[in-house]
Amino acid sequence: MRRFILTGAPGAGKTTVARLLLAAGHTVVDEAATDLITASQAAGEDTPWEHPGFTDRVAALQRDRQIAADTLPGPDQWFDRSPVCALALARYTGAPVGPVLAAELDRIETEAVYEPRVLLFDLLDAIEATPVRRIDLDGARRFAQVHVDAYTERGYTIVRIPPAPPAERARLVLDATQ
Repeated sequence: MRRFILTGAPGAGKTTVARLLLAAGHTVVDEAATDLITASQAAGEDTPWEHPGFTDRVAALQRDRQIAADTLPGPDQWFDRSPVCALALARYTGAPVGPVLAAELDRIETEAVYEPRVLLFDLLDAIEATPVRRIDLDGARRFAQVHVDAYTERGYTIVRIPPAPPAERARLVLDATQ
């Protein structure tokens, strides 16, 4: 099973491309952080990412989804983010790397869970604010660099997906992983 990571700053278009891959019949695993934020906001917590344990919660959900995905069709799977993205979030927000995130980072490295090529979506010209995404373009640029640093430090190779229409970006993703 080959597991590919789609990553980049918020608003870069990775989830849009993931939806196109899914519609084309590929196995896609949803982003954990967005789902956790949405659920927390529905429960009345407006900014759950400010809670010190948030990246541990993200890493735990990512782990559970990755393990559950082993029963899904392959041979290729596409993950909208990984625990290395949770590490980037911890670094960007100044949150501690908790025990769950640290263990998950060790596990994915020891078990070589993900392919060594990571598909990083370059930012588009603008970011649409949402209740979940509250970052401006300058902040997103800084956050994108934190992702690059986190992945390269951990031995991954970054494959950049430049701004383009979503269908073209989906083709670039597939071409980059052949």
